[in-house]
Amino acid sequence: MKPKEVANVDYDRLNELYTQLGQSNAKDIVCRAMEELALRLTHCDKLYRDKALGDLHKSAKSLVAIADQIGMPAVSSVAGHVTICIDCENTIALAARVARLLRIGEESLAVIRDLQDITI
Repeated sequence: MKPKEVANVDYDRLNELYTQLGQSNAKDIVCRAMEELALRLTHCDKLYRDKALGDLHKSAKSLVAIADQIGMPAVSSVAGHVTICIDCENTIALAARVARLLRIGEESLAVIRDLQDITI
């Protein structure tokens, strides 16, 4: 069994960014946020494997803010669930949530990347 995630992108949030900042500035911010999100997802995976839960908590919490900024509500939600699992010391749920965070993060990044070729 191989779980599959469906990306949930908030197009209204992206449109709002592009309206407020203009095409060029918004595209720059979205690209930088995507790069940071990809780095933090990889970092979260490493922290989980290293059992560095305090640092994982901080990194997942920062993912919430980045994902909210560029319209990735599913990534934001799952990253928030990761922090809750750490707070509750639920290691089984944490394993599932980290795996889901990586899947939904990759899928959401792919959707936003594809949108970069389309004028929003």
